[in-house]
Amino acid sequence: MSETRIENRPSEFGTAEITALSHLYRGELYRSTVWRTRLDTTTNWAVVTTGIALSLTFSSETASPLPLVLVGLLVTTFLSIEARRYRFFDFWRMRAHVLEVYFFGPILDGRGVQLENRWNEILYQDYKTPNLHITYAEAVGRRLRNNYCWIFSIQVTAYVGKLLIHPVPVASLADFWARAAIGPIPGQLVILGGLVFHATWITIAVVTYRSRRGAGRGHPQSPRVDRLLELARGGN
Repeated sequence: MSETRIENRPSEFGTAEITALSHLYRGELYRSTVWRTRLDTTTNWAVVTTGIALSLTFSSETASPLPLVLVGLLVTTFLSIEARRYRFFDFWRMRAHVLEVYFFGPILDGRGVQLENRWNEILYQDYKTPNLHITYAEAVGRRLRNNYCWIFSIQVTAYVGKLLIHPVPVASLADFWARAAIGPIPGQLVILGGLVFHATWITIAVVTYRSRRGAGRGHPQSPRVDRLLELARGGN
């Protein structure tokens, strides 16, 4: 019956156009997948280098905490690269999502291709004049909240732990400052720089969270019964 509904409804897209859009969707999905894989690559780099820094710092009693300081700068570089990559991933993902919602969705619902909201014209304009849909700061904030906040948390926890208890517990505040010192740089300045460094990331994560895309949009409640799961299990 649903096939009859589709056939009887006039469509501005013929078979050739629908086939072309299907191939277009495959291309957009492929490109979004490629950029998603690139995001995983830079995250893996950040995790591996942080692990190496932890190993070097706690490898011996005389090991310096300097690797944990330097890895923070290296992870920052990876974050900046990943934020740029995320903007392109979001670009391709949004096009694929538009096709899923406005092209495939009505077909699955048995209504045929719907063009009332002119989604096809909007998508055409995006192909004609491409434009990234998320700012660099918002991309940094997203990657911070999703991944890099945990990496930075591990880094700062390990650094403070190194100063306080490795190889022996710190005996006094003066001893703590002495352990934190890096060459001619006093320990107080090193700790202050670390506080400013991490406070900057926390600020970016909070500010971009409040101004994030879709912040005021309501989210549908989770259904009591997962109908798709039941369907996949062979239920009616």
